[in-house]
Amino acid sequence: QVQLVESGGGSVQAGGSLKLSCVTSGYIFGGCTMHWYRQAPGKEGELVSSISSDGAISYIDSVKGRFTISQDKGKNTMYLQMNNLNTDDTAVYYCAADDGAYYSGGIYRDCAGLWGQGTQVVVSS
Repeated sequence: QVQLVESGGGSVQAGGSLKLSCVTSGYIFGGCTMHWYRQAPGKEGELVSSISSDGAISYIDSVKGRFTISQDKGKNTMYLQMNNLNTDDTAVYYCAADDGAYYSGGIYRDCAGLWGQGTQVVVSS
């Protein structure tokens, strides 16, 4: 089973920037759609951004123009560059995969259900 590990969270003041990373233990980008989700205290989780296996990208309206999702396939790493952060961005951020299959251990495996452990982002005013 491929593992996803996030890093890069921290505490910043409003207007600051952070860059999150999601490292996968195997190559899955060619077959999986990758996502960044976030869960804020007392709120429902929301899908922040996605990048498909063919490079199609989407964002929720509240982060458009401020966040950028990208992948370095050679490093098995997905990123979320977050600029001009505000207090509403405070949340635990998770990377996840679904919508496809990846090849591992001699077989194709479903991308669905792959989640990282999360990384905390705190934005103060």
